[in-house]
Amino acid sequence: MPGVAAESLVISMFLAGDVMTGRGIDQILPHPLPPTLYEPVVRDARGYVMLAERTHGPIPRPADFAYIWGDALPALERARPDVKIVNLETSITCSETPWPDKEIHYRMHPRNVPCLTAAGIDCCALANNHVLDWDRAGLAETLSVLDAAGVAHAGAGRTAAEAAAPAVLEVRGKGRVLVFGMGTASSGIPAEWAAAADRPGVNFLEDLSDATIQRVANSVQQAKQPEDLVVVSIHWGSNWGYGIPAEQMRLAHLLIDVGADVIHGHSSHHVRTVEVYRDRLILYGCGDFITDYEGISGYEQFRGDLALMYLIQLEARTGRLHAARLVPFRSHRLQLRRASEEDARWLCELLNRLGQPSGTRFTLAPDQSLLLDH
Repeated sequence: MPGVAAESLVISMFLAGDVMTGRGIDQILPHPLPPTLYEPVVRDARGYVMLAERTHGPIPRPADFAYIWGDALPALERARPDVKIVNLETSITCSETPWPDKEIHYRMHPRNVPCLTAAGIDCCALANNHVLDWDRAGLAETLSVLDAAGVAHAGAGRTAAEAAAPAVLEVRGKGRVLVFGMGTASSGIPAEWAAAADRPGVNFLEDLSDATIQRVANSVQQAKQPEDLVVVSIHWGSNWGYGIPAEQMRLAHLLIDVGADVIHGHSSHHVRTVEVYRDRLILYGCGDFITDYEGISGYEQFRGDLALMYLIQLEARTGRLHAARLVPFRSHRLQLRRASEEDARWLCELLNRLGQPSGTRFTLAPDQSLLLDH
């Protein structure tokens, strides 16, 4: 960029947690799959749509592809991030073979993939506990559909090498962002889903031992070139609760020590704490972003209906955190709506309370976004 020193360049990112566009979401989009489910209680995916409608009112059917993003789209248009990364918590397939002995199976019709491109998603993390819900054929179709749509992916592949390889996102005039995807058993990923030399699957961390951490560190160091930025997107931990296991913190710190610039953690159904370590951002649990869980009771104290859009800026040359702004939303009629001032304040107070041990603090801005004090 003429006239601008390299040190002043920033690469901006949009990060979000779980984007689950299957089941009830798929049913309101233009090309729904057959609604049959294999769950213990709910046997028709339209039941989740009706539950959301009973909670907040009628939902258009079919909704256009942009509908589910709601107020998030104008927020993204204002922010204009260089890259947009989410954890895609569903298979994109017409497969009719659910993974055996698994209670929950998510899938979206391949013709509904424009719901991802409507938001300009650049990369989907896939190393999660739903990407093989419709067996290895479902994973293969998911990869092919994303490739055809021009959406990069990381964390799953046709071989172990492909699953472990980073997605490479070119940011014109600024450099490259490498996205590594990986998942742990603590998030519910079956060990059988691990990719192998001759078997499709996910980049699975069987444990967080020194040997496993060294393997991940080697992958990052071998792929990263000078001035590349590295995002490690990792599916880990339980669905509920605010505690962060010591082994997760250790892994996050060690990944930054070997060259990661952002740890993009997800799996929890609600937001968890944020930490800045060595001027790098660690998101231990981004929470759900888009789901069909609206109206489901239980765990209300964690406010899983609230979602955060993580807008961050990194120094392009060094990878150091420049700024972070979190924009709060609430699920309403299977669509993201800007959260109220009361809800935004609740999230700010929550993150400040959780961030006390690491000294992480946010300020509530006049527009109800949360600004990281950094």
